[in-house]
Amino acid sequence: MNQVVIYIKFPHQGPFGDEMTMQLEDLAKSIITEPGFLWKIWTEDHAEKLAGGIYLFESRETAENYLAKHTERLQTWGYTDIEIKIFNINETLSLIDKAPIGSSLKN
Repeated sequence: MNQVVIYIKFPHQGPFGDEMTMQLEDLAKSIITEPGFLWKIWTEDHAEKLAGGIYLFESRETAENYLAKHTERLQTWGYTDIEIKIFNINETLSLIDKAPIGSSLKN
């Protein structure tokens, strides 16, 4: 299995917290339907005015397909300075530290 992690960060003026949850719940529900998507951790930093997420996808191909769609969506919403990284995963070391990846998803 060649799972990959996507890291996305961008300047965000708000909303944050509960208000962000209310406004983006439908988006969260749509993300779970994306091909190859396994999970996402939503990130926000009110003090630094940043938002983003950490995602796990089944493969680099499915991650790149999602990124094309999501980057366009963010740009349409007016976001700029979007930082995106795709990382391969060292599954053996990650599983030692209880990461919810690879074979651990079958448990």
